[in-house]
Amino acid sequence: MELNHTNRQINVTRNSLFEQGYLDEQFTQLEDLQDDVNPNFVEEIVTLFFADSMRLIHNAETALENYPLDFCKLDDYMHQFMGSSSSIGAKKVKNECTQFQECCKVRNADGCTRAFQRVKQEHATLKRKLQTYFQV
Repeated sequence: MELNHTNRQINVTRNSLFEQGYLDEQFTQLEDLQDDVNPNFVEEIVTLFFADSMRLIHNAETALENYPLDFCKLDDYMHQFMGSSSSIGAKKVKNECTQFQECCKVRNADGCTRAFQRVKQEHATLKRKLQTYFQV
């Protein structure tokens, strides 16, 4: 009975991440790679993503503090961040990275700053939600 309740709770939590648009089909593909030999594969990949993304966030924050802004460098950081986000299926984070890149293309410093805040917000929200999911 307890196992059924736990499985149901896991499914509800997982499904809500998709329904709310936080994850896309790439996450499902990662789950398909998980097996009995490596039962924590997805969690390990997500942990690596969050470790690497903190480095990219730090690099972007540093670049945003330097004037004049180096839009090419900022775009490179967001390109890396977007690629990492795509690889785990972090849909909302990826979308915000795209918006940031659009601001870089038109050299909109204020837009970059606002977009970066949204990237960080979606990143933090996803991290919190996935931590909850993996704890269940």
